[in-house]
Amino acid sequence: MTDAPLEIGVAELDSWRKSGKDVAVLDVREDWEVGTVSLPGTLNIPMQQVPLRVTELPRDKPLVVMCHHGGRSRQVTGWLRQNGFTQATNLAGGIHAWAEQIEPGMATY
Repeated sequence: MTDAPLEIGVAELDSWRKSGKDVAVLDVREDWEVGTVSLPGTLNIPMQQVPLRVTELPRDKPLVVMCHHGGRSRQVTGWLRQNGFTQATNLAGGIHAWAEQIEPGMATY
């Protein structure tokens, strides 16, 4: 299996989801942030808890990591890749970019 790209944009994730591609989305924002706005079907594990809960993450399919703007998720993606998650990829721009480009009516913060 080939490695996933290090980073994708929201349009690509939207395309993957609409096409039915088997992809997991990990949201590493804090619970209060997820309570404000979130994507349906995501796995929510705050950044600091990822190392403790790594066994909950799939290794057999693409794993897109997201946060608010893409900084925290970029760090988590790097950590996951160092720990054998070759299909982990960062979502550039995070939920904020999703709200701006894919779902303009979505809440922002």
